[in-house]
Amino acid sequence: MEKQPLTSLFTLALTVAITSFVTSGAVLADSASNALTQEAQAAITPAKALEMLKQGNERFVSGKAIERDYLAQVKQTSKGQFPFAAVVSCLDSRIPPAIVFDRGIGDLFVARVAGNFVNDDILGSLEFATKLAGAKLIVVMGHTECGAVKGACDAAQLGLLTTTLANINPAVKAVQGDYTPRSSQNAKFVQAVTEMNVQLTMQTLRERSVVLREMIDNGDIGLVGAMYDVSTGKVTFNE
Repeated sequence: MEKQPLTSLFTLALTVAITSFVTSGAVLADSASNALTQEAQAAITPAKALEMLKQGNERFVSGKAIERDYLAQVKQTSKGQFPFAAVVSCLDSRIPPAIVFDRGIGDLFVARVAGNFVNDDILGSLEFATKLAGAKLIVVMGHTECGAVKGACDAAQLGLLTTTLANINPAVKAVQGDYTPRSSQNAKFVQAVTEMNVQLTMQTLRERSVVLREMIDNGDIGLVGAMYDVSTGKVTFNE
């Protein structure tokens, strides 16, 4: 058998390595463009779901969001959806959860309402998202400079919005300390109410939904609070 020159062997080895690297990269890129499957969802734990959201927000903040083929994901999810997490967030246009967590179509259930509180309709939706549809984590996410919280702090009156803001009043009353004035003019007070509102919303979720409380206690799903900073795009989780 004729011996191959060392240079030829080196070239062959380098070619194989480069091909392997490119193929691997293509697989990763293709995987990023794919929507979650039922098998992939089943393999995700509550802790893993939280880590996926953290990593996604880090990519978003650093400007390294994954390029996705959204039309491909539309087709992939047309027959079914397998999100790994559910997010309760504010109506505010500055905090679209799928974008700030750098996720694609079919990755997240999102319930949005001014002030990110929960009522029976949203709790029922979360029961569907977790018990029936398989999501592994619920995130209650408030945000800085929340207009709904400011309105509650000022006891704003405007049509049906007054009823909506009443859901935040318990947080306004629960905040103790030397906050003067106790109004939207006091940024520290507003933020304290915003954080309290997240805590009370999580508490309400556990108290009013037997289904969710049992799943949380059994470790089937996780529940975590979070705060989005509208000035930086950063999400801080309260673990």
